[in-house]
Amino acid sequence: MLVLGIDPGYAIVGWGLVDYSGARLSPVAFGAVTTEAGEAFPDRLLKISEDLGRILDKWRPQAISIERLYFNSNTTTAIDVAQARGVIVLEAAKRHIDVFEYTPLQVKQAVVGYGRAEKKQVMEMTRQLLKLKEVPKPDDTADALAIAICHAHSFNSQSFNLLKELGKGVKR
Repeated sequence: MLVLGIDPGYAIVGWGLVDYSGARLSPVAFGAVTTEAGEAFPDRLLKISEDLGRILDKWRPQAISIERLYFNSNTTTAIDVAQARGVIVLEAAKRHIDVFEYTPLQVKQAVVGYGRAEKKQVMEMTRQLLKLKEVPKPDDTADALAIAICHAHSFNSQSFNLLKELGKGVKR
C-alpha cells in the first residue's frame, strides 16, 4: 500500500510517500511544496494545489495521512494553514483518495512509542525505520514521512483487529 503523508502548511507543505507491504516500510519519494512569502495568498494556494496534484497523479497513493490541525494562539496562522489544508484535502477528494487524520500525539506514539516524544526523537526514529542515511530536510518533509508511518502502523492495527473480529485467526 502506498501512503502519502502530508504535513500541511502554506509556506511549506511537507510530503512523504511510503510503501507499506507486509510489515515493511520503504521510502518511495519525499519532498516539499514551497511558496514565496511575498506571493499573493490565493496564488500560494494555487501552487500548492497544482504541485500536490502532480504528485498525486504521478504516484497514485492508496491513502493520504495528514496532520490534524490544532492551534492555541495565532488564529490568523491557523486560518491560513486550514485553507491550505482544505486545498490538499480537495485534491485528494478529486482523485477519490481516502484521507486519514492523525494528531501529533498519535504520530509520536506510532513512530517512537511515546506520545510525548521530542521532535528530534521522532525525526531520528523516522530515519531509522525508513533506513535513510540522514533525516530529510526540511523538517516538514521528515514530519510528513512520520505521518505516513503512523497511518501504516494504524492501518495494520485496524486490519488486524477487523480480521480478528471476523474470526480469521490473523497471526502477528
